[in-house]
Amino acid sequence: MLCWGNTSFGQLGLGGIDGEIVIEPRRCDFFLNKTVRDVGCGSRHTVFVLDDGTVCTCGCNDLGQLGHDKGRKKPEQVGALDAQNIVAVSCGEAHTLALNDKGQVFSWGLAKDGQIGLSVIEEYVRIPRNIKSLSEVQIVQVTCGYHHSMALSRESEIFVWGSNRYGQLGLGYEQKNVNAPRPLKSLSGIPFHQIAAGGAHSFALTLSGAVFGWGRNKFGQLGLNDDNDRYVPCLLKSLRSQKIVHICCGEDHTAALTKEGGVFTFGAGGYGQLGHNSTNHEINPRKVFELMGSIVTQIACGRQHTLAFVPSCGRIYSFGQGGNGQLGTGSTCNRKSPFTVKGNWLSHSDYSQNPQDVDRYYCVKKIYSGGDQSFAHYFHIKNCLPPDDFRICNHSRRIWTINEELIQRWLTFSCGRLPPDIVNEIDKVFSSAACLNGSFLSTSNNDHYRTCAKFSGIDMNSARLLFHKLLDSAQPQTVQQVAASLEKNLIPKLTSSPPDIEALRLYLTLPECPLMTDPNNFFSLAVPFGTAIISLEKAPLKILENWWSVLEPLEFMRLIQLFKDVVLHLLKLTKIGIPFSERRIFNTFLNTAFKILEILHRVNEKSSQIIPYDKFYIHEIQDFVDIRNDYVNWIQQRALGVSVFPLVLQGPDSSLTICTYPFVFDAQAKTTLLQTDAFIQMQMAVDQAHRQNFSSMFLPVIESVDPCLILIVRRDNIVGDAMEVLRKTKNIDYKKPLKVIFVGEDAVDAGGVRKEFFLLIMRELLDPKYGMFRYHEDSRLIWFSDQTFEDSDLFHLIGVVCGLAIYNFTIVELHFPLALYKKLLKKKPVLDDLKELMPDVGRSMQQLLDYTEDDIEDTFCLNFTITVDNFGTTEVRELIPNGAETPVNQKNRQEFVDGYVDYVFNHSVASLFDAFYRGFHKVCGGKVLELFQPNELQAMVIGNTNYDWMELEKHTEYKGEYWADHPTIKIFWEVFHELSLEKKKQFLLFLTGSDRIPILGMKSLKLIIQPTGGGGDFLPVAHTCFNLLDLPKYTSRLILRDKLIQAIDHYEGFSLV
Repeated sequence: MLCWGNTSFGQLGLGGIDGEIVIEPRRCDFFLNKTVRDVGCGSRHTVFVLDDGTVCTCGCNDLGQLGHDKGRKKPEQVGALDAQNIVAVSCGEAHTLALNDKGQVFSWGLAKDGQIGLSVIEEYVRIPRNIKSLSEVQIVQVTCGYHHSMALSRESEIFVWGSNRYGQLGLGYEQKNVNAPRPLKSLSGIPFHQIAAGGAHSFALTLSGAVFGWGRNKFGQLGLNDDNDRYVPCLLKSLRSQKIVHICCGEDHTAALTKEGGVFTFGAGGYGQLGHNSTNHEINPRKVFELMGSIVTQIACGRQHTLAFVPSCGRIYSFGQGGNGQLGTGSTCNRKSPFTVKGNWLSHSDYSQNPQDVDRYYCVKKIYSGGDQSFAHYFHIKNCLPPDDFRICNHSRRIWTINEELIQRWLTFSCGRLPPDIVNEIDKVFSSAACLNGSFLSTSNNDHYRTCAKFSGIDMNSARLLFHKLLDSAQPQTVQQVAASLEKNLIPKLTSSPPDIEALRLYLTLPECPLMTDPNNFFSLAVPFGTAIISLEKAPLKILENWWSVLEPLEFMRLIQLFKDVVLHLLKLTKIGIPFSERRIFNTFLNTAFKILEILHRVNEKSSQIIPYDKFYIHEIQDFVDIRNDYVNWIQQRALGVSVFPLVLQGPDSSLTICTYPFVFDAQAKTTLLQTDAFIQMQMAVDQAHRQNFSSMFLPVIESVDPCLILIVRRDNIVGDAMEVLRKTKNIDYKKPLKVIFVGEDAVDAGGVRKEFFLLIMRELLDPKYGMFRYHEDSRLIWFSDQTFEDSDLFHLIGVVCGLAIYNFTIVELHFPLALYKKLLKKKPVLDDLKELMPDVGRSMQQLLDYTEDDIEDTFCLNFTITVDNFGTTEVRELIPNGAETPVNQKNRQEFVDGYVDYVFNHSVASLFDAFYRGFHKVCGGKVLELFQPNELQAMVIGNTNYDWMELEKHTEYKGEYWADHPTIKIFWEVFHELSLEKKKQFLLFLTGSDRIPILGMKSLKLIIQPTGGGGDFLPVAHTCFNLLDLPKYTSRLILRDKLIQAIDHYEGFSLV
């Protein structure tokens, strides 16, 4: 051991030497052939721990700080600790803490401020005593300020005691002195790496490098950009991204070591102890410039000086106050920047390469400092090992985290009962939010040091694998203990306002635990966990949402599946029956699961769909809930705030309606809701008509009305006739069932005539002769033309027709992009919509956004304008005021793309779309539309092309002599399946009036085939109203094929057979 600095009280352990200061490193003979485990330095005393766990002390003993009554100048063994294996020590101004290998803490010395954590009346205690109040926890680190003490437990709980004059305990203003260890609850849930204390300030460093400080701040030693004392822990935001791995404190200054080996200092600088070549105080962390070329692996602070060790050259650098020789430079001068401590230093690598002739050299193992004394523990050349690296955590001083090693230890007890200490360990780990928050960190490239509001620092794959490794192969006692600890201790104690983002990680990892997905644990684990999530305050919930948004799709899906399973599990219980008294809690559970799904759905939508929206569907929901009643209830609640029908259960608090969470409804359920809404609206309109008709019998002034909306149109003037009728139609009449009559035709409209009306009127309205829409060749889609001469009435009519089609469950041919349906649902079109409508333009915009060079202006030569074709001439329109003069560059390119998309879909067609929107919502407005996604609304209007021809055959019904295996039917299907896709689509058009299929799929077409009189000379006939096919009894496959193709090729028009 080498030592230097103040030895006026014998605190260097050199014995009775001449002089009171040692100005350069001197060998302390006491430590020859001994290995030192730890050193603690007080103001006037020093404590040494040897590798066999014995404790020796030297220096001033006026206040009992040596723990013995022997000599003071040389280290003497503390007899009271002979039975203990001490692993770490720390010294305050005149008190000492010692930690043994079992996690127990012993203390002695000055006691008047409560700093030794014992309830004593004496001013000081000379003999080490166990702090009994900490006996229930396993301590891994202790640290002392001048008059206060701190301890960190295996469960990452910080305990504080002693003086709180400057707020150094972090317990708030009210507390003065605290005589017994008290948990620092304001930091609960955070996984800590290290604790440190200065004169009257304190620090806690997290596993991912976040630094919390509190206490005295007169010189800026907390690094918080001011000099106000702090009575509760505060985050040093400026150091969050710096990968801090170690902190040490002087009386009024602080030093921090980074993962890369850099050093930051802040606080009092009057003696140069910050190393910035000045004597200024620094209220913000500042990097020590002169150490920036070297990788520092150890730092230590004395009262007003700092040491730094650089292993590449084996040297120790010192700076700060030197009046007592504590800098070891051979003089008593202060140093304002790092200066080499005097000595024949040798790096470990140099020694390894040239071990001869090195007896006069020192290879440093570890440096220590405190008060005005400094120490360097060095290796004998024979057993030289690499020096300690403070950037790597000592395993024995770490908090518990779930890792391979720990799990392997637990799994070694796979037979028989678990030992009590293992049971206790499992319980403690899974009861501690901090232990879980410190587990599964992403260690590749030290990623977890980048933890922030956008990045969790978690390796989700590791979480899943380790949870499964533990619980899939563990014995039942382990599984039961984990479940009990989570249920009784962890989840109930989760707070709505965690103290830091690192305390949120378990919300990400816990759903990967197999116990969460076991239906037996839904009530005890999954639902309470969900409650904890929705109880989070806005800010932490927003961070959790950010983290969810960057999960891999499979990880995100597992979380969704968990809460979908919870919903289904709860709904299944309704079939069995829930006691009346438990219905409130049941509905609360259900509400919790739905609310989590709602948050996840919101995240999914904001993140441009991590997974497809249909993954949120709970297809079985209609098996357990009458969603028609639920919809009525939802409407009533929104209108009146009252409940008409129960949701799932009658009883207390049955105000939950599933329509509040429409994303769980699949297309079938939403169609049911649309039908329910349409039925309610139509019924109200019909009832009103009947009431009016009844009144007209007695009051001749009241005009009689039809309970249906009747359209009488001519085929050759379908647009004009429809417009004429619809212009005069009152809003309430749009809600009536639609009946269409073609002049001169005798078909009864049971649905088929109506279908053909929609087909023909849309074909006419979209005809280029009106110039209302522009056709885009490359996408085969249409969009509103901003150069039409037609007035807005025609656009209003198209909106009405689309609304009527939905309302009357008829699909129409409408080649609009998805953007139309987004706008109908008040959602904003984006670049992807431009890519769908105008693929070439969309690709160009994407190239602009993806361009990585910084010469955008020269390469693309764009400004904030758009060029449009106006009847053969090109016009330039500005996207923003003065757009022609505004070039597109690196900074504003996103704004340009957004402006372009906005112009195409909104600005250029605003009046036309508004007319369409008003027409559509006149018929189809209302709450039910809020339940739909744009894609679903599109499928409701135009159907879809998810053809499944085998499904069509499977759900076809037969009448008369026909059945599935009838010879004519068999050859019909053989012929049909051989037809080309185009011919099959023509058949659909011939039979149903549309070549697209309803949102509910092929099975909902309900095709009916019946035999007809006459022979093979007759054609098949379609009754479009009923999806009914009259099929003569053909016996020849060839004839059937010819007649079928002939019929579908010449289809158009209705006539009764």
